[in-house]
Amino acid sequence: MPTRSASSLPFEIRKSDIQGRGAFATRRIRAGQRLIEYTGERITPEEGDRRYEEDGMGRHHTFLFTVDEDTCIDGKRGGNESRFINHACDPNCEAVIEDGRIFIYAKKAMAPGTELTYDYQYERTPEHTKEDEEFYRCLCGSPKCRGTILAPPKRKRAAAKKGAKKGAKKSSAKNGGTKTSRAKQVGAKKTGAKTGSAAKRGAKKAGAKKAGAKRARA
Repeated sequence: MPTRSASSLPFEIRKSDIQGRGAFATRRIRAGQRLIEYTGERITPEEGDRRYEEDGMGRHHTFLFTVDEDTCIDGKRGGNESRFINHACDPNCEAVIEDGRIFIYAKKAMAPGTELTYDYQYERTPEHTKEDEEFYRCLCGSPKCRGTILAPPKRKRAAAKKGAKKGAKKSSAKNGGTKTSRAKQVGAKKTGAKTGSAAKRGAKKAGAKKAGAKRARA
């Protein structure tokens, strides 16, 4: 269920040039502003893989967002407007994990009409090929676009996250090491959420099933 009434949100959902529907600011948004919580049914990563395999997804879209190695949120069930916020490689928002919940924050000030985006950072594994990158092709149109929604390849010295199985999960929430799954053409999970401190609201995003959320320190 939505965390608050749609009329109280600083954005509306409408057609997007990036993909399907997107979220667009309806009034000025300040840098660091908390916009919405990413909600949905809390399930295990294994259940997330099972659901998306059963759905037979032949596309790269997912509502799964990794919270930690044991939990992901399925925004397709009981989710709110946050599930329509699209991916971008140079985003104006970020996902932050706070006490096991994922919130979307503005990284910069935005004028009315601006489309809200954050970096999904779909889980990437050593097994990924150029074909996988093309399947998870990014359409954000940013000059900094990396061409794929998959997370950037890790530098050898920064290999913190675990390897994967199947079903890519969004991972743009910044957190510790989230459990990852191989990005097949079934059920990706976001992993771009970070674990940022409550003081650092304008920071980067990194990893949730939408693994795109960071973790907030107490």
